[in-house]
Order: sequence, then C-alpha cells, then structure tokens
Amino acid sequence: MTTVIQANALSFSYDLTPTLCNLFFEVKKGEFIGVIGPNGGGKTTLLKLILGLLVPTSGKIEVWQNKNQIAYVPQSTKFDKQFPISVIEVVLSGLLHLLPWHGFFSYQDKKKALDALDQVNLTEFAHHCFGELSGGQAQRVLIARAIVQSPELLLLDEPTASVDYQAKADIYEILQRIRGKVTLMMVTHDLGAATSQVDRLFCVQKSLFSLKPDEVCKHYTMGLYQDPNIPLKAFQ
Repeated sequence: MTTVIQANALSFSYDLTPTLCNLFFEVKKGEFIGVIGPNGGGKTTLLKLILGLLVPTSGKIEVWQNKNQIAYVPQSTKFDKQFPISVIEVVLSGLLHLLPWHGFFSYQDKKKALDALDQVNLTEFAHHCFGELSGGQAQRVLIARAIVQSPELLLLDEPTASVDYQAKADIYEILQRIRGKVTLMMVTHDLGAATSQVDRLFCVQKSLFSLKPDEVCKHYTMGLYQDPNIPLKAFQ
C-alpha cells in the first residue's frame, strides 16, 4: 500500500513545554485511523502538524498529498453560531481555493455543494442559516464542506463530540460510505465506536503507539495510553 503520511522522530513543543515526543508512524492510503488519548495529550496538535499549520520542533513529518486534496473537519462548537451564513455557503467555502477571479461560484460548484449535502442527508437545509442547526446537523454540514473538495486525505477533530446518539450514528454512516476511498484520521474520545469503525488506533499521550481494534481490551487493563512495549509487570 502507498504511504500517505510518515513521521520520523517527530517532536513538538509549545514554548518549552513538550507536547509530542519522538513519534514514528506511517499511514497508508485508504486507511481509517482513530486517534485517541487524554485531553492535552497532543491529538489536535498532531492533526495541525499533518495540515502544516505547525512546524515540528525536531524530526519531520512528510505528507505525500497535494494540500488541495486534504480536508479538515473541526468541531462545530468552535464556529460562531451568530455569523450570518447559510448552509450552502458553508459547504461552498470548501471550494474557495477554486474561486475564479470574478468572485462568483459557478453552477457546477453549486451543484457539487448540493450533491455533498445530499450525501449527508441535508439537502432541504441548503438555504437555512447555519447557526440555527442542531449540533449534529452542523457537524454533518462541516463534513459536507470537506466532501465537496473531493479530498484524498480527510482529518476529523472529534466529529461526534456534543451530539446525540442518532447524530453519531449518522456521522459514522457517512464515514463508512467513504471508507477505503479516502484516507481518514479521526480524533475521538468515543472509544467504543472507534474500535468498531477504524482499521487502527493511534494512542497519543506525548508519545504514540498503534493498536489494532481487537488489541484495545488487553491494553486497557494496563492503562490504554501506556506504551505496549513496556511489560505489564512494570505496573505491578
């Protein structure tokens, strides 16, 4: 399989505070990676390094993907609900890098935006105000904004945070439909759902180690975020 992301001795610090230390990992094309770990462990920082929004303190991370083929889904709770923007305008913002000199989206662009909304079952909300949507609906709109870019790498930062059970089910259904066609990395605290959805789990707490979903239970007994290379007797 083709390597999409590779990190070698990757480290990052905010000022003098180490956040990620000496990470080594690879992500293959078409994989669905779940990223788990405690708050402050470095999960979102890792996504920002992949996106190129942060520069490593040492080591390196290589992303073999054109920047226009990378999409990012933030948490909808980080958006200003008072900002006057329609649902379809939010989705079209995923195509801003293609906006022509005259500043107007084409008929084809708008059709792509409506198709993306159809994929998340929100076509009828196209001209509603984004700020009026429920948390789950808003999160699906942000996924549509990512889908409209036809990405090859999709990064999601806690897409199911602060949404109800049905919204979580809807979001996971969307991700399963594109699984394998797009390389996915999803930060989540929803461990139960993650183990049933992803190909591998990256456990991040300054360091990083990779687990297959069926390995999670045995590692949970020794502290999920502890390096599995350290024997269990070390904690006894």
